[in-house]
Amino acid sequence: MSKFKSPNELSVLRKKICSERAKQKKTIVRVCSGTGCRASGAQKVVEAFKAEAVKQGIDFEIRPTGCQGLCEKGPVVIVEPLDVFYQKVDPFDAAKIVDLTINRGKVVDRLQVVDPVIGELAVKEEEISFYGKQHRIVLRNCGHVDPINIEDYIVASGYEALAKVLNDMTPEEVIKEVKKSNLRGRGGAGFPAGRKWEGGRRTKGDVKYIVCNGDEGDPGAFMDRSVLEGDPHSVIEGMIIGAYALGNCKEGFIYVRQEYPLAVDNLTIAINQAREIGLLGENILGSGFDFDLEIKRGAGAFICGESTALMFSIEGKRGMPRTTPPRSVERGLWDKPTVLNNVETFANVPPIIIKGADWYTSIGTKGSPGTKIFALTGKVKNTGLIEVPMGITIREIVYDIGGGILGDKEFKAVQTGGPSGGCLPKEYLDLFVDFDSLTEAGAMMGSGGLVVMDESDCMVELARYFLSFTQVESCGKCPPCRIGTHEMLEILSRIVEGKGEEGDIERLESIGKHIQETALCGLGKSAPNPVLSTIKYFRDEYEAHIRDKYCPAGQCAALGHYRINEEDCLLCGLCKEACAFDAIVEERDRFYIDLSYCEKCGACIGVCPTGCVVRQFERKSTPTGKQEVAT
Repeated sequence: MSKFKSPNELSVLRKKICSERAKQKKTIVRVCSGTGCRASGAQKVVEAFKAEAVKQGIDFEIRPTGCQGLCEKGPVVIVEPLDVFYQKVDPFDAAKIVDLTINRGKVVDRLQVVDPVIGELAVKEEEISFYGKQHRIVLRNCGHVDPINIEDYIVASGYEALAKVLNDMTPEEVIKEVKKSNLRGRGGAGFPAGRKWEGGRRTKGDVKYIVCNGDEGDPGAFMDRSVLEGDPHSVIEGMIIGAYALGNCKEGFIYVRQEYPLAVDNLTIAINQAREIGLLGENILGSGFDFDLEIKRGAGAFICGESTALMFSIEGKRGMPRTTPPRSVERGLWDKPTVLNNVETFANVPPIIIKGADWYTSIGTKGSPGTKIFALTGKVKNTGLIEVPMGITIREIVYDIGGGILGDKEFKAVQTGGPSGGCLPKEYLDLFVDFDSLTEAGAMMGSGGLVVMDESDCMVELARYFLSFTQVESCGKCPPCRIGTHEMLEILSRIVEGKGEEGDIERLESIGKHIQETALCGLGKSAPNPVLSTIKYFRDEYEAHIRDKYCPAGQCAALGHYRINEEDCLLCGLCKEACAFDAIVEERDRFYIDLSYCEKCGACIGVCPTGCVVRQFERKSTPTGKQEVAT
């Protein structure tokens, strides 16, 4: 393709490609090739399909795509136009799919999904409950287009919004439309993107910058990574439109952590493709507007997800936050006006421009229109990437999309907002998921991590785990975060080790509130959230750990002891061989554990073939006066 000189040339090419593909009427095999499915062997599946196409002499298109969402079932394969959905496909399945499905139109039953909600086989994607209540705007192309084939994106109305903006809209009109849509920043804070762009345009400056924050550091979160891997052009298009709206903005940066190699590779290819056909660089679509993009790789510091720290990192300095004001729209990169939004925010911009702000505000809630992507993980049957309308309830996400709790256990809590988010108990299952509702309940939207917990999870240990992450990742610049999180972590560690003291809960609350009020940046201010929210809703668990030296969930090893159920023991001796502390004693017809030697390492549990080695927790004082025993 040669460089486009006008929006009309782009439109002509789109019609030409669509016409050619319609004539070919090829069967398309969409193979999820995101990081999750690649880890399960998706690349080998792609190669197997290519080999079978040659071997069986059947002409069909093999399209590697971005994440298709149902990561629990990967590698995922969808055969069009039959729309047959296959799960956990391995290279040996390619021959059967080509022969039965592509050649003869039949379905391979063993590769179908058994829907956990209805308990029946699902043939098509729309029959799977995981997708039923989703509304895909940002993920509209993920799983459908080849991310490194710009023609796929152009066919899917790609760069149509950019053409409309450059041909028919002034920068002020673009900002007005984004403001009207009330698109709130999806990086966590929820600040209206249109207001930020307006502030950047009003700020005088002969040089301005636009930055995409792709530094996704939350444990278990992969929303931004999946969009960058599966639909990089949507982010690029959103950034070009944003740069046009700012004025005097000729350069932008996409900040991606080094741990996302596939995202970096696909972005690099997409940027080069856009540049080659005149969608980046000088005189874009013959409009006289110049803009180009550069990828900046981060070294993986969690603090670089904070906007000012990220900008220092781009400049080649140590990534540490600074005080605000001045805001970045006034003084950002190299002290120039800079607008920063995250991946999901930019990917929302093209459909808003094409379909209009009224369409966007018709989705979601009044205060939080649109959709939100979540990485649904934890104790649910269906884990993966979901995009749901704002205002959906936690119950709908957990049970209708997630398929319910693993093992049909009891739901205990959900943690939203990553390591700095809050935990909400089952009383909040019917809470509407939007920015304001979550904040009022003591949690936060965050970037989109959503972890589901069941009755076997210890909330004290969970708080300790998340705080240990934020404490390690603290940049150390301000004493409240540097010292405060360290003190809180020491207290929590003592509690889970059975060394908690009266007053520890009050100390945690006092230090946590002090950090929230005085920490330098947003990450520091939100670090105590997991602790404070679990104390608020699960205070009885803290009290049990401290007063009774008892873990109600049976997870804190230091609060229990190990024993062998002799009636189930095979007398195999594997536990004795595994024990490094000689705590397991062998007698004539039994094995038992000498608790004075036992270090509670759990090696014996790991090797026991019958599960007769158990961890037992005893609570001596209870509200009923009876002894409680948890195994």
